[in-house]
Amino acid sequence: MRPMLTILLAACLIGGCSQTEPLRLTLIGTNDVHGALLPGEDRGGLAALSGYVNAARAARHDDGGAVLLIDAGDMWQGTLESNITEGASVVAAFNALEYAAAAIGNHEFDFGPAGPLPIPESEADDPQGALRQRATEAKFPFLAANLIDEATGEPVAWDNVHPSVIVQAGNLKIGIVGVMSRNALAATIASNTVGLRVAPLAETIEREARTLRAAGATVVIVTAHAGGECTRFDDPYDLSSCEMRHEIFEVAQALPYGYVDHIFAGHIHKGLAHVVNGISITSSYSRMTAFSRVDLLVDRKRGSVIDKTIFPPTRLSMTGNYEGVEFSPDPDIVDIADQAAGYAAEFRNRKVGITLETAFELSDDPESALGNLYTDAMLDDIDADISIHVINGGIRANLPAGELSFGSVYEMSPFDNQLMVVELSGAELRQVVSEQAHRGERRIGFSGMRVSIDCKNTIMSVAMHHDDGREIKDTDSVRVAVSNYLAFGGDNVLRSVMPDGGFDPQPNAPMVRDIILRSLRKRGGSLDTSDFDSSDSPRWRLPASLNRECRLPP
Repeated sequence: MRPMLTILLAACLIGGCSQTEPLRLTLIGTNDVHGALLPGEDRGGLAALSGYVNAARAARHDDGGAVLLIDAGDMWQGTLESNITEGASVVAAFNALEYAAAAIGNHEFDFGPAGPLPIPESEADDPQGALRQRATEAKFPFLAANLIDEATGEPVAWDNVHPSVIVQAGNLKIGIVGVMSRNALAATIASNTVGLRVAPLAETIEREARTLRAAGATVVIVTAHAGGECTRFDDPYDLSSCEMRHEIFEVAQALPYGYVDHIFAGHIHKGLAHVVNGISITSSYSRMTAFSRVDLLVDRKRGSVIDKTIFPPTRLSMTGNYEGVEFSPDPDIVDIADQAAGYAAEFRNRKVGITLETAFELSDDPESALGNLYTDAMLDDIDADISIHVINGGIRANLPAGELSFGSVYEMSPFDNQLMVVELSGAELRQVVSEQAHRGERRIGFSGMRVSIDCKNTIMSVAMHHDDGREIKDTDSVRVAVSNYLAFGGDNVLRSVMPDGGFDPQPNAPMVRDIILRSLRKRGGSLDTSDFDSSDSPRWRLPASLNRECRLPP
């Protein structure tokens, strides 16, 4: 049996809690924090979370219980305050909050080598350098049981990165397993995940759970950067509002009954507070709008869970009463967040030189005003015919009304992706478009062309035209502006048309965000969402419903 990492967490004062009464174990979970240290328009931030955590710890101290704080991945990518330190400020806040463990998510790889390079440029550059450096700074373990080093066939052996961990709460041993989505490495820049693969979640969790229980763990928790979605939270056993095809539900259903007590989920930014196959599963959206909680009542002698209380996602506020305790943000967390904000303020407050008459808001619609602004800007002054971007997920924040600042543009586009131009045949572009037609809310947005799709029986007809009306034929050569994230296989958008070995890297390619800023500055003056309204001439023309069996003719 491989060595087991064990951390001791004091849960009771000496002699202060009965060894016969059940122990109340409060599990608090976060997921997809994405650098949200401070309150914002739609978030409470880690500063707000700290008040709730301290209140819960005070309540459990009084009743002899314990609190474990656990994260389900995507900790630091997303805000200027975090990104400017490649996530170090978030790790500092997690240390101060005394997290027990955190899963590695796909966006933990986004910064690539430690330092300014977004991707490795030579063999001396460690593709996971920034992530591995953050792990050495953390006072809690990073968990990645199904992240496999292809050279060894075993889970990665990095400093402070483990498949699982045992922590002690009261007189109980609690096992925690960390895993990531089967698609995790397709949702970050491929250059930064060279030599890695993801093993199946369910069999990995089952193996780790067996190991943990053999080592004495009486409760097993999974922190999974993989998700699901439910829309109602009034009854955790009512799954009628849940999308049961989602990954975390499939994983829970595949596990032997009784191996896992709770799963913290994430990755897709949805809410969960439900029970599947006897396993409670919670998730709390993203960017610290809320946190997850489940209370386990554990028999101290036998170590068995005798009762479970599942809470809906708890929306964060800065002050209030929680667990009968008046709370406000912890000064230490506020200080860490304020220092990060002060360091970033010079960059955040720079003016772009344009005023937005109305807010440009996030939308699942691939040709929303914000999506169209983004893809139009990608084509500005670039030698390309069309641009393609994943709007839902590739754009991370609204652009607020008023004088636009660099900070707002940065949070809309926080990824250090580079702009590349790849050449596709019209037939290859048609293949990409046909695959995207079925994707629903994750469908690409684009600029420079119009697409019209029809389906008779199971045969799909795809008509593509440039904005000037010229038809894009199968034999045409089309220059397509995309981020290197898509060019290297991200979200599988171009995967089916990639040449053997992938598209060639383009050294010194500009950042997509810099292209957006340059386009906005060139426009100057003011912009309104109506300037980017494509409803009169839709970029996507699709049937009201598209049969899943509908495909291009062979």
